[in-house]
Amino acid sequence: MSKRSARIFQAGLVVGTLDITAALLYYFVKTGNNPVLILKYIASALFGKAAYSSGNKMIVAGLALHFIIAFAFTLLFFLIYQAFNLLRRSILLTGIIYGLFIWVVMNLIVVPLSKIPAQPFNLENRIANMIMLNVCIGLPLSYMAANYYHTART
Repeated sequence: MSKRSARIFQAGLVVGTLDITAALLYYFVKTGNNPVLILKYIASALFGKAAYSSGNKMIVAGLALHFIIAFAFTLLFFLIYQAFNLLRRSILLTGIIYGLFIWVVMNLIVVPLSKIPAQPFNLENRIANMIMLNVCIGLPLSYMAANYYHTART
């Protein structure tokens, strides 16, 4: 595995772990329900309502799907970060913009095209989700990519 591939893998693990941890904690604090339901919710993107009536395999499927998505967004970020010098001007702004990009892709494209049933609009949840994606994915990826590409050049 190349140094770049290893760094992308490491970054994907970090942001995937931060994001799922934040989602599980937010769900538990907000509802008091078992947070593993979040993993079944993620699995329902592929398996529909069957994800909720199945056992541990859907929890594992949800976690796997979550990390596949996290790695995809990580790989995309490292590719576009390298290609566009503009992204290197501000770690903070780049991270925020990428976090918002992820939110748009997930909420306006991925989730509607999945088997997840439509949810009623909830502004508090939408804002919390945007903040989590920025803090847990956008900003860490921006920092990790900046660090990697700066180190790789020196």
